[in-house]
Amino acid sequence: MTKKKIAISVGDLNGVGIEIALKAHEEVSKLSHPIYCINKELLHQAVQLLGVKIPTDFTLSEVNGDFHIQAGLVDAQSGRYAYESFIHAIKLCQTNEADAVVTMPIHKEAWMKTGLEFKGHTDLLRHYFNKEAIMMLGCQEMYVALFTEHIPLKEVASKIQYKKLKTFFLDLSASLPKEKIAVLGLNPHAGDNGVLGNEELRITKAIKSANQSVGFEQFIGPLVPDVAFSPRVRANYRYFVAMYHDQGLIPLKALYFDESINISLNLPIIRTSVDHGTAFDIAYKGQANTLSYINAIKGALSFFKD
Repeated sequence: MTKKKIAISVGDLNGVGIEIALKAHEEVSKLSHPIYCINKELLHQAVQLLGVKIPTDFTLSEVNGDFHIQAGLVDAQSGRYAYESFIHAIKLCQTNEADAVVTMPIHKEAWMKTGLEFKGHTDLLRHYFNKEAIMMLGCQEMYVALFTEHIPLKEVASKIQYKKLKTFFLDLSASLPKEKIAVLGLNPHAGDNGVLGNEELRITKAIKSANQSVGFEQFIGPLVPDVAFSPRVRANYRYFVAMYHDQGLIPLKALYFDESINISLNLPIIRTSVDHGTAFDIAYKGQANTLSYINAIKGALSFFKD
């Protein structure tokens, strides 16, 4: 069988992404045909800093750009190049030169410094495709889809709206296997029937309506957030919906920090990513862990299985 072509967006070159790509290249090449969205000049800078050689079969799709890589520095030029590498990878999928995109980490402040309005990859994908991309993170043992993502905590409650929740649930259902999905409440004790907040009333209404639309009781909840990830509850579910970023990602990263990945659902392309940041503190020190990246490659390839 022909190996799938995976466009690798190299992320912020002042971070650990390119080190991970080089370290994992041999293993990744056994699974797929990686195409690295970086130019020769910047790649040579990176390998000189790392003290390694470029693999002979390291296929490039060159992205214009020239700057001085500075390990661990938040820099507008590096941020802009991370953006250009990502856009280039997307376009490779659109022209059928690649089958999926896997992204290395960006630095959000570096994107801000270069004037980009997007808060991250998923936000950019929404704008690019004019689709409500869903951010889901996890591994085979547990996945968490986020209803709200990179917004201040004080804004979350106002986002808990029936119509938006129902649409989110239906888009999620269309993107996942027909398994039960646990939905977390927003408030402590899932609101205690309105004593601690009434957002759960809207969540319940959206769950009931979505289940009617999909034809079975797929969405379960709202569950009490502080027990939803206990071993007893997790034994019954593989997929969870969290109402806000840290509600879902703190337990996920406590349990599966190294192996979890980021998946963008409800889009016309396949995109997965490492589930960690740029790790500026260890950039170009040879210490970066490749497990999340390798799992992101496997996660992208899983979409092609029958």
